[in-house]
Amino acid sequence: MTSTRVVVTGLGATSPVGGDVASTWSALLEGRSGVRPLTEEWAEPLGARIAAQVAVEPTEVLERVKARRLDRSGQLALVAAIEAWADAGFTGPAGEVDVDPERLAVAVASGIGGVTTLLSNYDNLLAAGPRRVSPLAIPMLMPNGPAAAVGLRFNAKAGVHTPVSACASGNESIALGVDMIRLGRADVVVVGGTEAAVHPLPMAAFGQMMALSKRNDDPAGASRPWDKGRDGFVLGEGAAVLVLESAEHAAARGARVYAEVAGAAITADSHDIAQPDPAGLGATRAMKRALVEGDLAPRDVLHINAHATSTPQGDVAEALAIRNALGDAAGGAVVTSTKSMTGHLLGAAGALESVATVLALHHRTVPGTINLTDPEDVGLDLADKNRDLPAGDIAALNNSFGFGGHNVAIAFRSA
Repeated sequence: MTSTRVVVTGLGATSPVGGDVASTWSALLEGRSGVRPLTEEWAEPLGARIAAQVAVEPTEVLERVKARRLDRSGQLALVAAIEAWADAGFTGPAGEVDVDPERLAVAVASGIGGVTTLLSNYDNLLAAGPRRVSPLAIPMLMPNGPAAAVGLRFNAKAGVHTPVSACASGNESIALGVDMIRLGRADVVVVGGTEAAVHPLPMAAFGQMMALSKRNDDPAGASRPWDKGRDGFVLGEGAAVLVLESAEHAAARGARVYAEVAGAAITADSHDIAQPDPAGLGATRAMKRALVEGDLAPRDVLHINAHATSTPQGDVAEALAIRNALGDAAGGAVVTSTKSMTGHLLGAAGALESVATVLALHHRTVPGTINLTDPEDVGLDLADKNRDLPAGDIAALNNSFGFGGHNVAIAFRSA
């Protein structure tokens, strides 16, 4: 509850279903899956041989020299950030446009960090010795590498941060950005998440946890949140970035506003390192706090982009949490999971789904959940096709939950 309003003025993304925001949004509305078979030789012995890799390689977008100095996660983050910055109406770095560098901050999250750089350099070390390890390995593999690259690109001097809270990381970066603006530490914050972990070790490790879908013969149908036939999530990669501003700063420069970030709340389950609290208590508290912070009532929430990864336990626990958080108003919210199309982007998931939530409010259209052919009865209005949202002042929630018991809920209000 604060007098400082925070608005979204720019969006950027590179995802398994599109190389930018426009193509990603179109694919979501078309119900197009980004899950494909893994054709690399290393994938052959794996139980799960499907993943949601980005639709457009970052090396096709970035300058070659810039790309070579970044881990894949950093490349994806920079692609999304460049789009978001331009979408917000900025044509150069802070100091050359209507942003004071000392009032510009960055918060770009990652759940795992530069895992491909780390493991490839370890392979080089074992095969050919220390001289074959890249001198750029450390800045490329460190989790804050993507955020640092974004901060350098736009001349951000108010702070560069990297929340790391597993699959809640992307939304935690948004919460941090909101706090920085409301505390008066920045006027503009570039927030988001990135992940590039489609690699044999993470794939094998998630497989050993029995967390991944093994529908290798049906990649497009593998990610099926709330469906009775779901058997695990599909690992995805990509990045999404939002430009947040104080409403006053945005108005002063005549910026276009997509939506307002009304509230952001973070809680912890303290239940288990990998399993959600079966009663959904931490998730419930996060949603309730986000609404209180945004001065919103449960009946104001007409849409929820759920975390819903397509795991047997997680989907049901979240549904219970939504019902507990919204009470009698839960049935009035159209609930969807865009992970049915994009797979699970881990540390980038919340950011990409926040982009989708903002666009749903902006365009008054909710993308339907695909593969929902035999839904569980979870007591919610699950959208199995695109649904329209009404005109007027409405709100939406985006949930993200991560290993370790991390819960983040972001409440958006229509502009």
